[in-house]
Amino acid sequence: MQKIKTLIFDFGDVFINLDKQGAMQHALDLFNLKTFDADMIETNMLYEVGKVSTSEFITFYKSKFPNVSETELINAWNCIIKNFPEHRLEFIKNLANQKEYKLILLSNTNDMHIDFVKETVPFFEEFKACFDVFYLSQEIHYRKPNSDIFDFVLKENNLKANECLFIDDTKDNTDTAEKMGFYIWNIDETKEDVVSLFEIKKELF
Repeated sequence: MQKIKTLIFDFGDVFINLDKQGAMQHALDLFNLKTFDADMIETNMLYEVGKVSTSEFITFYKSKFPNVSETELINAWNCIIKNFPEHRLEFIKNLANQKEYKLILLSNTNDMHIDFVKETVPFFEEFKACFDVFYLSQEIHYRKPNSDIFDFVLKENNLKANECLFIDDTKDNTDTAEKMGFYIWNIDETKEDVVSLFEIKKELF
C-alpha cells in the first residue's frame, strides 16, 4: 500500500539554487560587521512572517546603516538567489500531470525575494501552478522550523503527518517535521537533486 499521499517541498536549494554563505558574507562586508546584530536577525524573521513590510524593512536598515543606499540593500538582500534549473521545473510538471500525489510548496521567504524570483525566472507562474497549494511564510505568517507551520499545513489540508513526505535542505526544519510524524528527506543540495526523489526515497513509494 502506498505510504505517501502528499509531497511537501521547500523552495530554496530544493528547486531554486541559493548562495546562502556568499550572500551572508556580502551583507556582512557591506555593513562592515563580523556577525549580524540581534535586531537585524529579529527584523529579518519578522519580514519572513509578514509582520514587517518591505518599506519598513528597508527603513530599518537605512536608519541603522545610513551610508548604504537602498539599491545596495536590495542587491545585497537578493544576491542569495541564483538560478532555477529547468529540469526541476520538468520534474514538478510531470508530477503534477500524474496527479498521484497532493503537491504542496512550503517556503520561508519574503516579498522582496519572491518579487526578484518573479522578475528573473520566466517560468515562475508555470512552476507555481504545478502545486495544489503554495505556501509562502510572509503570506501565512508562520515560518519553519516552528511546529505551528506544520500544524497549519496539516489542518488546512486535512492531512495526516504519516502520509506526507517533507523535503527541505535545512536540518532544523526536517527535524521538527520528523518529530511530528512526517516522513522527511533532508536533501543535501551539494550532491543531491530533487529530481532523484523516487530513487533516493524509493522505500517510501
